[in-house]
Amino acid sequence: MVDNNSRTRLFSSEEFQQENIRLVLRAVYEALKERGYNPITQIVGYLVTNDPAYISSYKGARTLIQTIDRDDLLKELVRSYLK
Repeated sequence: MVDNNSRTRLFSSEEFQQENIRLVLRAVYEALKERGYNPITQIVGYLVTNDPAYISSYKGARTLIQTIDRDDLLKELVRSYLK
């Protein structure tokens, strides 16, 4: 029997990955902003060069962004932009 009022939702692997990318990107953005950097410029620099030095280590942002494959991050950004 299925409870239609249940709050449990099944996510596909792709949906889970997309949400993870969004959460990581938001966390990195906020950490860069808190440190006084221009987050957009820093993230673009990282994406273009693949140089993690563009991302501050503040709040683990550098380590966090490196958990996401750069190609997957770019794909998600394009997908989101085109929606």
